[in-house]
Formats: sequence, C-alpha cells, structure tokens
Amino acid sequence: MVMRTGSEPSTARSPLRMRLTLSVWGMLWAAFGLVAFVWTGRPGWATACGVLLAITVTDFCLVLRHIRQGPHYQPGRDIPPYEPDRGGTGRRAR
Repeated sequence: MVMRTGSEPSTARSPLRMRLTLSVWGMLWAAFGLVAFVWTGRPGWATACGVLLAITVTDFCLVLRHIRQGPHYQPGRDIPPYEPDRGGTGRRAR
C-alpha cells in the first residue's frame, strides 16, 4: 500500500481518456434521444437532447484538444507534478 502524503488534491492528474470515453457515450445517447423524440413528436424533450448533444460535443472537442497538446496538460507518470500555488499575487514588489 502506498503512503498518502496529504497533497493529493494539489497533485491530481486529469483522467482525459476516461472523459473522452464518457463524452462519446453521452453523444451517442443524446443523439439517439434527439432522433427518438423528434420521431415521436416531442419537441421539448428533443430540444433538451439537442442541448445535451451540443454540450457533449463541446466537451469532446476540448478533451481531444487537451490530449493533443501533450504532456504539459496531461503529464505522464515520468513527469513530476507542478508545485502548488502558495497564494501569491504573481507580482513582485518594487
């Protein structure tokens, strides 16, 4: 068992491939719902599925973009985590 350090939230890594899989799953269900509700004449539910489809397509594109940007946005196990922000303002006093 690995000893916990207590800094896990600040050194967490994003599971982009899992998000990609879930967004594809969501796109399929939203598209199916959109077609089914349009076919049965339910415009309110069809609109809801259309909005959900737009959200999942947007998420899919963003996740794909982050995966393609490489290890800066999705570091592997061989890249150490960034130091957490200690609350500074980012400006130096003159």
